[in-house]
Amino acid sequence: MTSVRGAEEELVLPGARTGRDPERSLRPGPRRLTPEQVASRQRERLLDGVARTVAANGYTGARISDICRTAGVTRPVFYELFSGKEDAVLAAYRGGTQTVLRAMQRAYDEAGGAGDWPVAVRAGLRVLLTLLAQTPAFAAMAVEIESLPAGRRARTELLAGFRRFFADAPPGPAGVERGELVDTVVGAVHAAVHRAVDEGRFTDASEGAGGLPGLLDVLVHVVVTPFSRP
Repeated sequence: MTSVRGAEEELVLPGARTGRDPERSLRPGPRRLTPEQVASRQRERLLDGVARTVAANGYTGARISDICRTAGVTRPVFYELFSGKEDAVLAAYRGGTQTVLRAMQRAYDEAGGAGDWPVAVRAGLRVLLTLLAQTPAFAAMAVEIESLPAGRRARTELLAGFRRFFADAPPGPAGVERGELVDTVVGAVHAAVHRAVDEGRFTDASEGAGGLPGLLDVLVHVVVTPFSRP
């Protein structure tokens, strides 16, 4: 199972597991799981199926039947949990990105936060790149989010979530509106990660330019430099 380990073992992104893992199966017959637990497990498996299917086929090419087959969950169960494909993809995207933000926040805080902002920024970005590199299905699905009618809104919500990491940053250049500067920096980081994922550069073993982990120094420079005191 792919995860960034620590105090919260649930930090696992959609697409990190296969829906047909033996330990996640729901065998027929008497069960010890409650109906709520069964529904939760089926939902998790479907979110994994969503990420893997969209990553492989794109949003428009992903069929609900393929998602269900990948998850090992029936079509009627899918419609008990989601209203349709867009609903399921948005759920996977929003759930996964919130997981990423929680993991980054924990790493940022453990690295000192305001006590040493550049070091804390590096720790948070390292977790971001590690999680995405270890879960390429989720990363590839996230790139497809703009194919959804509500995709831009979901992306905007995600980018706004990164503003929290600039609360401890030193003042920016005089005369430059701080909020616009923060959003521009966040947008630059997002664009660099998006490009690497779109090109399939997940590990440093990729051909050509380095993979996601290799972006760490560049991204730290992009984030920290505009707020560095002269």
